[in-house]
Amino acid sequence: MLSVSMICLVILTGGESAKDKAAIQKLLDDQAAAWNKGDLKGFMAGYWKSDKLSFFSGNKKTAGWDATFERYRKAYQAEGKEMGKLAFEELSIEMLGDDHALVRGRFRLQLSKEAPTGIFTLIVRKLPEGWRIVHDHTSS
Repeated sequence: MLSVSMICLVILTGGESAKDKAAIQKLLDDQAAAWNKGDLKGFMAGYWKSDKLSFFSGNKKTAGWDATFERYRKAYQAEGKEMGKLAFEELSIEMLGDDHALVRGRFRLQLSKEAPTGIFTLIVRKLPEGWRIVHDHTSS
């Protein structure tokens, strides 16, 4: 039989999980909105601003917020490059505890001459400044 304290724990945990999932969804929505306005720094606000941030894509590993920002800048804002329109789809957010979550999904990027798509896995962490991506593994 469940005690009152056990029932309260279940209710609180479920509520916090839903609240955290909504905050993580907002993080991703804010990233897409910033990207679609051409605001790369706004997009990068969703990442942990740390040298310990990791970004894996293709056969390359990038370490740190600054290096990840520079990678995006060269790929999408350098001369002759474009940011296009970004959408996240097929999202799955799985809580891994009170302060970590696993996010899986698909990105679609509409550019003038092509429309690349791919899948990604993110590890997000609840930090004092809010939920932030601490690891991103993206493949197209």
